[in-house]
Amino acid sequence: MPSPPSDPIRTDAIEPHLGSALTCVLTHWLSRQGGLLAIKDAASGRYEFVNAAMAALLGRAVPDIVGHVDAELVDPALATAWRAADQTALAQEQPLSTEHRFEWGGARHDFQVLRLATAAQPDGSRWLCSLWLDQLPLRQKDAQLRAALEQLEQQQRANEKLRLELSDQGLRDAATGLFTRSHFEDQLRREVDLSTREHREFALVLIEIDPFNEKVRAGGMAAEARVFEAMGRLLRGNTRAMDSSCRLDQQLFGVLLSGVGLATAHSRMEGLRRQCAKQIVVLDGEELGFSVSMGVASFPHTAGTQQELLAACDGALAEARRRGGNHLTLASIRFEA
Repeated sequence: MPSPPSDPIRTDAIEPHLGSALTCVLTHWLSRQGGLLAIKDAASGRYEFVNAAMAALLGRAVPDIVGHVDAELVDPALATAWRAADQTALAQEQPLSTEHRFEWGGARHDFQVLRLATAAQPDGSRWLCSLWLDQLPLRQKDAQLRAALEQLEQQQRANEKLRLELSDQGLRDAATGLFTRSHFEDQLRREVDLSTREHREFALVLIEIDPFNEKVRAGGMAAEARVFEAMGRLLRGNTRAMDSSCRLDQQLFGVLLSGVGLATAHSRMEGLRRQCAKQIVVLDGEELGFSVSMGVASFPHTAGTQQELLAACDGALAEARRRGGNHLTLASIRFEA
């Protein structure tokens, strides 16, 4: 059997309450979205109403805005651009969507603005309503997401390249892709011998990851693994083929910079330290972070033997940690009679 016809909607019963209902919905929506609302007299351009968010943008109290035009409230260039958009909206019957990017009140703003002119009243008056939504937070999130995705792609390419280059897994640390301690000790002996025979210098760098922050600790072993992967990737990307980057202990790393003096080593490793502090490390959508402490020494300027070099570099690292971490310290240059 066909279903009985439904009762038609009685718009005459709804219309008396529609205005207040829409006002209530719009007010709550603007509050949640941080939206700005302004209503102007179409003929004069004077503000008839602004909400608190719009008043905050203009940097004035609501009573100091109502009755004034943009030219009395903002810079001339800004007022001209806004007035031009207002005139365009008044000239057409459809809503007008525009973008306004400007600096005001010491901050950068990026708004998507929807303007709509009301129909003329019996006395000929019209109002221009504008709804402003700040796009800057959304664009910043998009930029962060793009940067994270690009970094993940770079990481995947670097991991694949590393996998192809690893002919002997015994020389590499699986978590970071760096050489192991045994390889580091062999390379250190070779560098000392080469420097002694050819009267050339090289630099030794000891790097320790600072105590993990709360986010990394909460993420457990999975979060720590992401940090170690990032550390290995940064070390490989900031050293040459002739250098040696090694993992010496759980959070301790060593770098041998062949043919490099103390000043050059300081410059390069300071850049690496800053990269570590800014590195984006993500686990399950949560952005992690880490920092490192560094000690830098050179042979033969800060030490004359391998053991003295290690001791000098370890002392510089201890001083960097004593200064609160996220710091690079140079070992003292020895002076001999």
